[in-house]
Amino acid sequence: MHNSTKSGPRRVSLLCAVTVGLAIASMVAVSGVATASSPRAVKATRPLEKNLKVFVIPKNLGNSYFTTADSYNSGGALFALKQLGEVGTETSGTAATPSSQIPAIEGAITKGANILIVSATDPDALCPTLKGAMARGVTVVTYDSDAPACRDLWIEQATSQGIGDIEVDIIAKEMGDAGQLAIVSAAPTATNQNAWIGYMKQELKKYPKIQLVKIVYGMDDTATSTTVTEGLLTAYPNLKGIISPTTVGVAAAAAVLDTAKYRGIVHLTGLGTPLAMKKYVLDGTCPEFALWNPAQLGYLAAYAAVNYASGVITNAPGQSFSAGKLGKYTVGAGDTVLLGLPFIFNKSNIAQFHF
Repeated sequence: MHNSTKSGPRRVSLLCAVTVGLAIASMVAVSGVATASSPRAVKATRPLEKNLKVFVIPKNLGNSYFTTADSYNSGGALFALKQLGEVGTETSGTAATPSSQIPAIEGAITKGANILIVSATDPDALCPTLKGAMARGVTVVTYDSDAPACRDLWIEQATSQGIGDIEVDIIAKEMGDAGQLAIVSAAPTATNQNAWIGYMKQELKKYPKIQLVKIVYGMDDTATSTTVTEGLLTAYPNLKGIISPTTVGVAAAAAVLDTAKYRGIVHLTGLGTPLAMKKYVLDGTCPEFALWNPAQLGYLAAYAAVNYASGVITNAPGQSFSAGKLGKYTVGAGDTVLLGLPFIFNKSNIAQFHF
């Protein structure tokens, strides 16, 4: 069930026109996940705390998706934190692995973090550290990839089913509803990737002539994603389609397929960023892909985290807060705040986006 406190975009559909604009993040909705935290008393008349130490901890540094989601220049999380009068720092490891991310989380706690905003590489591996932070009174908010058992709020970019369905529907159209399909995912432990792939498998039941032959993992690393894509083409010479629900993976796969040998023969879609994918959209290597605005995801996560840490909202359903330029949002079931709906990028609109 979804509800909205302000007007939002039309639902993205392959059968209807897309309204172009970055207002995709204005939808407010309810979705459910498990949680380890419990509701607190609301202090609705209390102003937001200032000078909170907030650490934004993406899966890894050097990833263009998280650079957009987090940075000041893009209008992401660090921009929002400065607007709010908080002390914001982005930190993480260089690899999208728990062993690389956990030391950054531990370091933030040691430095006196009041808030951790985390995209979880592996919820099981991260949970002991995150639970330890929560026991010390640190607010933990996840974004992009959840750790359901060890956080206060989850900022969800779009419903998992909506993301999974739209990617399958795009690739099915490109493939003519038949042929061998593979998936180039990020990490096998990434909760968001696994949830989306689960819904992709369900949606594929609508297309009985499409055969999912393999899921491979590029670890959100360009070189690894390139290697596993090349491996698929060797192992499956009749491969007709690839879905890569990761911005690093889809760009790497597009670079591999951007030749006369594969362009228009092995079809591609996934979750990408417009600047990284523009060339491949225009030359037909990847005619359509989907995403949300990652800068708005980071921005929303920052506002939600500060409102929670200040006691203005709890994680109980129905608590509302202002997210600055994005407007009013409401906490849904399972401590979830939903950014919006997936958006399709294609030749008709790609030039209008700059992230």
